[in-house]
Amino acid sequence: MDGPYTQDRALEDIPGAAHALDLFLASHMVESEQFCHESDPTKERLYFASGYGLVQFVKGLMSYEDEDLLAAIGHTKHGNVIAQQHRKKHASLARRMAGLVVGSDSISGVGFIKSMTPVERHAELIYAETLFEKALLGIVYSGDWLAFIKEALNLRSTVNTYRALGKYLDAMDAAAVSRGEGPIDTSIDPHFRSGVYLGVGATNMILSLMPSRLLSIVELFGFKGDRMHGLELLMKAGGWTEDSDEPGIGAAEEGVRRSICDMALLIFHLVLSSFTVTGVSIPTASKILAYNLRRYPRGVFFLFGQGRLHLLRGQPSLAIASYQKAISIQSQYRNLHHISFWEMAIANFALWEVRESLESWRELEREATWSRAVYAYGIAVCLLQLGGEERREEAAGFLEKVPGLLQRIAGKSIPMEKFVARKSRKFKKQHNRLALPALEFGYFFLAIKNAPRPVIIGKMLPVIASLQSTLSQHAEAPEGYEGGHGGYWDDLCLASFLEGVCLRYVAHPDPDAIVDPSEKLSISQADAETTALAAFQRVLDNGPKIDLDHHLVYHTHYELGRLLACMGKVDDGRKHLDLVLSGKSLEVNSSTRKGKYSMEGALLMRTNAAVEALEHHRGV
Repeated sequence: MDGPYTQDRALEDIPGAAHALDLFLASHMVESEQFCHESDPTKERLYFASGYGLVQFVKGLMSYEDEDLLAAIGHTKHGNVIAQQHRKKHASLARRMAGLVVGSDSISGVGFIKSMTPVERHAELIYAETLFEKALLGIVYSGDWLAFIKEALNLRSTVNTYRALGKYLDAMDAAAVSRGEGPIDTSIDPHFRSGVYLGVGATNMILSLMPSRLLSIVELFGFKGDRMHGLELLMKAGGWTEDSDEPGIGAAEEGVRRSICDMALLIFHLVLSSFTVTGVSIPTASKILAYNLRRYPRGVFFLFGQGRLHLLRGQPSLAIASYQKAISIQSQYRNLHHISFWEMAIANFALWEVRESLESWRELEREATWSRAVYAYGIAVCLLQLGGEERREEAAGFLEKVPGLLQRIAGKSIPMEKFVARKSRKFKKQHNRLALPALEFGYFFLAIKNAPRPVIIGKMLPVIASLQSTLSQHAEAPEGYEGGHGGYWDDLCLASFLEGVCLRYVAHPDPDAIVDPSEKLSISQADAETTALAAFQRVLDNGPKIDLDHHLVYHTHYELGRLLACMGKVDDGRKHLDLVLSGKSLEVNSSTRKGKYSMEGALLMRTNAAVEALEHHRGV
């Protein structure tokens, strides 16, 4: 921009902001940061102030360090202030109250947005974006309910603003159609349009993912998430359709937020698909990913996506190669390496390469700050699985630390951290012993689901069989198991549960898995089904005798329900899924359980997704 900056020239900075985003997506993060800073040292320009804030937002969430989170909150807050300065001034309170009575559209709503200049409309959009970023960072950083409520109100303002902008876009496009100029109003620039698609699409998607209890509260405020509409809008930004492998909108015609829309779609299809089914399409994710990898071959975020795609397809070796490439191509943001280490830890569980998984957990424990309790537990269970007295002693040291490493977000404990803390206490109670801890831990991260069938049969099932052999020696006198320190029934149910899960995936691989047609298995589908059913039934039969691991009964009903559905016994399967959702105590002897069972929230989400799958006639 030649000459001094003035607010009416704010949109002239969009090409520069697009360049900064390209640098960021191509893994030149520091250069992107520097470009934003050098282009606007005083942070007074609409697009550079908000763009710099976005970079700090990502940086803060990646590191989870207090210093980075506070810096990100400061920059997103400043970006919000700059957006406020560029926005059209709202009517006075008295005029707005009058508008509520007479329904004036010029005071709020579509008419008000029509009266804005293009710069003011972009400022309205950036106001919503920066408010969302600041609210999310505040929720993560705060750790208490009071701050959560305050930031939730900011999120409400974000949703209201996006909803108003969406209605404006719909009205303008409808007018263009009625004039015979449709299907969209071409006078609206693609940068604004892609931003509205991103905001309205993402908020619809997020609202649709909320747990039913929370959703009922949100709906009192008039908000309801339409997932399919949200996904449709995110697809529109790139011109994606189900019928074409290529986008309808190229780089020359796209809006500045188009790539972020693509990333939102990839997160939904490849990450959030662990908890939901409706709208998920791995083929859609695959073509969006392929396009962006051609465009950004060294783009670390898209390499993460490629790794996730391979993992969901049951190809953990290929996933690990993608994560290793993501590590090798950039060293500017070391915190981004932590995502790769996390994913490689899980992928190596799926290959049952415990030593390699241990290396990744050690890297995380040394450097990352997202969940030190989980990292310490990951190290410990790998050491226990590998065996040996020296490793056991080292594992005991890490497990001793776990309860003191727990964190809270919005005043609530993190479910996985609560689980590992419980298991750490159980380790101590059982005189430094846990049964199949690495395989159980991997189960919660879908490592068995994403494991190749030869790995399940050749590596995982033998480990389970070894424990079952030991258990069988004490079948007549369980009280003598492990020197009389207890845990027989918990271990019996855990071994049976994991056996059932492993054989369920041998009999019925995940629908998205790519199965090698030349694969020769030592167990037939029918035998795998029969043995899995018996294993699950063994858990349910012995559930009343469980001392601590009550979650096994609930997870067994979930997995048994899914297996029966895969076998074509949909009604029988649904009964077990409905039991999980019923809220009833299912372990019979529930007097020994206090509060919720481990991983209850995550299981309820996955059970709802399984019921969705049945309703949509998809594999579960």
